[in-house]
Amino acid sequence: MQDLIPLYNADGEMQNWISEQRMSRLDRIGLIRIVRHKKGRVSRCILHRRPGDPLPTKLSVYLGTRYSYLERLESGRLVWALRKLRNGESVPAAFLQLITECSTHA
Repeated sequence: MQDLIPLYNADGEMQNWISEQRMSRLDRIGLIRIVRHKKGRVSRCILHRRPGDPLPTKLSVYLGTRYSYLERLESGRLVWALRKLRNGESVPAAFLQLITECSTHA
């Protein structure tokens, strides 16, 4: 395991451990970027994004839309406030279901 080098995809997710021979072959054909330490030792290899590869998933997809945020009052205190809906925007059904479930259990 000491002679193996970690190989990451373009999104930063570890894919595999590769040998120096495989690393040099991938570097020759231009598929990877080699990251080295200050002293020249190979730290890791990162695959280049190729045409047709999907774009990385944005963090907002995992987290969803923020409907509440911290608001600072004139007194200096922080309180939770709800995001105001824009014109023509409706409240998502999942959010309404969550509110009704929370209010019935209270």
